Amino acid sequence: MHLARAIPIIRIFSEEKAREFYVDFLGFTIDWEHRFEANTPLYAQVRRSDLILHLSEHYGDATPGSTIYVPMQGIDALHAELQRKDYKYGKPGVEDEPWGKVLETIDPFGNRIRFCESPEEEKREA
Repeated sequence: MHLARAIPIIRIFSEEKAREFYVDFLGFTIDWEHRFEANTPLYAQVRRSDLILHLSEHYGDATPGSTIYVPMQGIDALHAELQRKDYKYGKPGVEDEPWGKVLETIDPFGNRIRFCESPEEEKREA
């Protein structure tokens, strides 16, 4: 048996706000978009590096207000990149926690993305 990595489904309510946050601010690219027909909810896949997310306007696909934990390397570089973008709806900082450095940002729909670089990840990067 083999289990592949999970792909979180994130509930969104506005395609425009989702693009502004996930593409313009966080730097994801859109891999694909799907609609059953014109004037129906969007279902899309976005990616940045190895992180893949599904964004869905479909009722019942996911619960708004969820949290995604993202292990990563280079959190200080991500923080500097986000600060340069000067996103008016959020200015996340980096917090030092016992388990590592954490940068948490909240999308326009109440979902949290918690990027975390553990001390082991920092050593690998050096």
